[in-house]
Amino acid sequence: MNPMRIRIEQFMAESGVAFGTSGARGLVTAMTDLVCYAYTTAFLHYLAAAGEQARPGGAVALAGDFRSSTGRIMDAVARAVEDAGCEVVPCGRIPSPALALFGLENRMPAIMVTGSHIPDDRNGIKFNKASGEILKQDEQGIAAQVLELDDTLFDATGTFTRPAPKARRDSSEAVDNYVARYLDFFGPDALQGLRVGVYQHSAVGRDVLVRVLAGLGAETIALGRSDTFVPVDTEAIRPEDIELARAWARQHRFDAIVSADGDSDRPLVSDERGCWLRGDVVGILCARFLEADAVCTPVSCNTAVEKCGWFKAVHRTRIGSPYVIAAMMDASRSGATRVVGYEANGGFLLNSDLERGGRTLRALPTRDALIVIVSVLRLARQQGTGVSALAASLPARFTASDRLTNFPTEKSREILARFDSGSETADHSALETAFGGLGGRVIAIDRTDGLRVTFAHDEVIHLRPSGNAPEFRCYTEAHTEERARELNGRVLEIVRALSRAS
Repeated sequence: MNPMRIRIEQFMAESGVAFGTSGARGLVTAMTDLVCYAYTTAFLHYLAAAGEQARPGGAVALAGDFRSSTGRIMDAVARAVEDAGCEVVPCGRIPSPALALFGLENRMPAIMVTGSHIPDDRNGIKFNKASGEILKQDEQGIAAQVLELDDTLFDATGTFTRPAPKARRDSSEAVDNYVARYLDFFGPDALQGLRVGVYQHSAVGRDVLVRVLAGLGAETIALGRSDTFVPVDTEAIRPEDIELARAWARQHRFDAIVSADGDSDRPLVSDERGCWLRGDVVGILCARFLEADAVCTPVSCNTAVEKCGWFKAVHRTRIGSPYVIAAMMDASRSGATRVVGYEANGGFLLNSDLERGGRTLRALPTRDALIVIVSVLRLARQQGTGVSALAASLPARFTASDRLTNFPTEKSREILARFDSGSETADHSALETAFGGLGGRVIAIDRTDGLRVTFAHDEVIHLRPSGNAPEFRCYTEAHTEERARELNGRVLEIVRALSRAS
C-alpha cells in the first residue's frame, strides 16, 4: 500500500464538489467513490478531533433520497464509515429531518445522501453532528483535514476496485419515530374534516406525508407519484406544478394540496384553489401557530414578518440554514423561549421545546417540511377558514423568486461586482441605470448576502449566486403578487443582457 495523501480543501477545488449551504454537492460524474469516501472520512476525523461521538466503535446513521445515483453514493459513505471503525445504522430512503431527528435523539452523527431539489445529474451529502447540523465553522474544520487513504481501494477514475460489501438491512425506527413525533403531539383529530391532496412525485417523504396527515384525521388523496426523479424546487416552482395543483383543486375540491422537495425537508402548501403559497408566507403562518417569540429568517424573506407585528423579535441572517441556526442559538441564549427559524424555500427550524396540553414537541433545529404543513392546516381548522384567508391576513407584501440555471458562479460574481465600487453614490447611480426603469430611485442597499436593493416605491430586488448549484437567483418583493412576478422576470432579462455584454 502506498498511502494516497489528500488535502480536502484542495480536493474540493479540484473535484468541483464543494460545500454550499446544504452540504457538499456536485455533478454525479464528479462525485466519484473516492470523493464521497474522502469527504465522509474527513467528516469523521473532524468529529473525533472535536470530541464528537464518531470514534472507532461509534454508530453513524445513514439515509438517502430517491435520485438515481443515491444508492452508489450511500455505499461509498457506508464503506468510509466502516473503514473508520464505526458502525453504520442504515435507515433507508427517508426524509432528511427524520434522519436528523434520529441522530439527535440517539446522540449519533447522521449522514444524508441527497441533492434536495437540484436535477438528477447532481447529488450531495449532508452531514449532521450528534448535536445537529454542521455549521460554517464545522465546514471549515472538515475542509482543513488531511487524509492518507489506501490507494489500492480506487482505480484511476476514482471507482472502487473491490466489490461493495454485502447489503445492509434498513431499519424503520428513524422514520417511525418521525411519524410518531407529530401523531403524539397533535393528536388523532387535529385535522379532522380536512380533505388534503398529497403531491407525491419523487419526494422521499411522500408516503410519510400520507401517514401523518391521515393519522391526524385528514382525508388524503395521493397525486402525481413518479418512479423517476422530479426536481421540484419549493423556491422556484415549475410552471407544470402550478398547473397541476390548480387542476387537482378544481377536480377534487381540496382544502389544500401539500408536497415537499426531493429530500422532504422543505414544504409546498397550496390553498383551496390550488395556488402554492410562498415559503416565507407559510413560515410566518407556522411561526404564528407555534406562538413564537423570536423568529430568525434570511434577509431574502418577505418583510411581512416585521410588518405583521405578531412577533416580539425578528432576526435577519444570511441565506442558508447554518446562519439561521446560529441566529436561533443566539436568540435562545438571550432568553427567548419559543425560538423558530424559516427560509424562503419553506424550510422551518424549531430551536425550542414546545408544550401544549401536557404534550411536548421537542426541538428539531433542521429544515422540516412536516411541521409547516401540519401547523398551517391546523391553524386553518382552528380559525374555521381557508388557507387562502390565512395568507390574506398578512400585510400586502408579495415575493417572487426564480433563477438562471447553468450560470457559472464566477459570472454571477462579475455581475454583482458592477454594483460594488466602494462608493454608495456611484453604486446607487449604477443600479438606477441598470434597473431604475423598473423601481425608480434606490433608497437602500443591503449586502448581507448578495445584493439586496430597495427602491423608492418600496419594491425590492435581491440578487445572489446560489450556494450549492451553478445558478443565479433573483428574489423580488412588491405590493402585489403580479408585480413581484413581473419584476422578477424583467430583472432576470436584464441580468441575461448584462451577462452577454460582459
